[in-house]
Amino acid sequence: MPAMTISLTRDLEQLVEKKIKSGLYPTAREVIREGLRLLDERDRLYDARLGDLQKEIRKGLASGRATAFNPEALKKKVRHTLSRQRKTG
Repeated sequence: MPAMTISLTRDLEQLVEKKIKSGLYPTAREVIREGLRLLDERDRLYDARLGDLQKEIRKGLASGRATAFNPEALKKKVRHTLSRQRKTG
């Protein structure tokens, strides 16, 4: 693969220089490589999470028609459950 030349903004150049001065990276090339590795890892995690979300959406759609939320019915159910718990325990 041929060598690649890139141009960075002054802020990014300063960031690369800061990483080298910290001693964590010996060269600008290593800073850029690590950045690309992290970008690749982030993309893979994003893709995996997206796949999980799509799976959950399909499960939800397959579970049947949605029902309307009724806050009063929920309150009644909670009160009933709490009342039963107090009686038993």
